[in-house]
Amino acid sequence: MAVPKRKTTPSKRNMRRSHDGLAVNNNVECPNCGEIKLSHHICPSCGYYNKRAIISKMNPESDDDSDSDD
Repeated sequence: MAVPKRKTTPSKRNMRRSHDGLAVNNNVECPNCGEIKLSHHICPSCGYYNKRAIISKMNPESDDDSDSDD
């Protein structure tokens, strides 16, 4: 059975755990619509990035024609 030969010091234990922390997401408010979004990403609700319309979000529900059973 594997048993440690010496006691692990708190310094060594903490150095081993130094990469286990969780990173915090950098959420900012969209200047166009006011929704919360990740910084340096396109806003998922309005499609704007850097005050420009990148993705047009006119009618997201207009894809009903593909469900027809003709």
